[in-house]
Amino acid sequence: MNDTTAVLAARDVSKSFFGNPVLRGVSIDLHPGRVHALMGENGAGKSTLINILSGSLAPDGGTIEVGGRSARALSPSDARAAGIAVVHQELSLVSHLSIAENIGLGAYRCRFGRIDYRVLGARAAELCDIVGLAGDLSRPVRELPLGQRQLVEIAKALYRNPKVIIFDEPTSSLSARETETLKTLIRRLKVEGVAILYISHRLGEVMELCDYVTVLKDGTRTADQPMAGLTPESFVRLMVGRDAGDLFPSWVPSVKDEILLDVSGLSGGMMRDASLSLKRGEILGLGGLVGQGQEDLLLALYGALPARATRARLLGREGLSTSVTAANRRGLAYIPADRKREGLLLTHSIRFNMLLPGFGRAPALSRRHAEKERGLTEGLAAALSVKGDLARPVQALSGGNQQKVALAKWMPRNPQVLLMNDPTRGVDVETKREIYLMLRRFAEEGRAIILLSSDTPELVHLCDRVVVVREGRIVADLPHGAASEERIVAAAMGVTSERSAA
Repeated sequence: MNDTTAVLAARDVSKSFFGNPVLRGVSIDLHPGRVHALMGENGAGKSTLINILSGSLAPDGGTIEVGGRSARALSPSDARAAGIAVVHQELSLVSHLSIAENIGLGAYRCRFGRIDYRVLGARAAELCDIVGLAGDLSRPVRELPLGQRQLVEIAKALYRNPKVIIFDEPTSSLSARETETLKTLIRRLKVEGVAILYISHRLGEVMELCDYVTVLKDGTRTADQPMAGLTPESFVRLMVGRDAGDLFPSWVPSVKDEILLDVSGLSGGMMRDASLSLKRGEILGLGGLVGQGQEDLLLALYGALPARATRARLLGREGLSTSVTAANRRGLAYIPADRKREGLLLTHSIRFNMLLPGFGRAPALSRRHAEKERGLTEGLAAALSVKGDLARPVQALSGGNQQKVALAKWMPRNPQVLLMNDPTRGVDVETKREIYLMLRRFAEEGRAIILLSSDTPELVHLCDRVVVVREGRIVADLPHGAASEERIVAAAMGVTSERSAA
């Protein structure tokens, strides 16, 4: 352990929302030159602690120490002045501004009352080189895929030369190559004496990068110790209070002969001449490096992206869906990767969000329907273990519980095909297992799933078949027994282009 004074610390911090305690007397010390992991299930209090340390929230009790000086709370300006930066999982970028303008946002150097774009451009180019982001820095960030927007978020945090950086699930949207670049950057920052707080549900990354760990459970600190001697199994015990067991449900195939979706020669967005089929009861995995066209394939099938196909039959109807509404009517549903921007209305209640897809078919939240809707949403919440008052805004939930709501809202529509875009991104181990069990039940009931995932073990253990996309083309089609992590990664990187029969 580093013996220097903590550059940032929390002392016996407590916080409640809507009368529910979220943090209970939590303490943590961040030291220069140390990579400190913050672990815990969704809902454990990690996001609340991050917001308190970065000045976005004031604690109800306890104090914050910066450089040994104690304060009741930090303001955002106090945190910036102290050199505290946060790389948010849910990005804090301005979509219409350029890459360079986002990187320097709030810290522009000016000449004669105007932004000095020469200085901004030079510094932004330097930081983009460090984080591995290439291309025209004058492009608006809305044109970038999610992984590259994450790199902009990291460069933005580095712009002010911080003394403390908090990384919140920084690799959840990154490719394998981008992840390795970030790891190199973190090691460099450590050598330079920056204090790093690292939050990730990818245990391999935590064990590789971190020196020390604090674990939260139900808002209480349950562990605070060096990493030495910890194993993945002991991590899970610290987080959930029991042995890990099997993360994935036992694979029992439920695939029927009936084909629900059959497409040939599909082209749209990045995808070129894609052909695939999906059978009733099948979970079909969609793998590959980030940004190779997998998301475009899902959106094309959902009618959200213009596309054409030489032949298409979806749920008994000929042709691709021409709109999202048409896809929903056919029996397709889409769960986006970015739940906060695309899947939920954060300021509305949990109940309202669960009812969203039905609002176009019947009056919602009216007195005539209130009792029926209450029973429906309470049943969904119970089935997915979403606890507490459903009148709370959905933004009050942890990331994992928000994802459950994003899934639950489609269940009353009884979709026959779920198109899922990285549904366990930034989700803790226990919530992942709950989602996996739900997907397996969904398939066993005779419906089907196309699962895009950046988590290769998820594809290997959960899916009946995996197709791999590279540069907009399907380059491998692997049945369950042949879909190893090595074969999926090899196909994604162009080492092989084999196509094996499903």
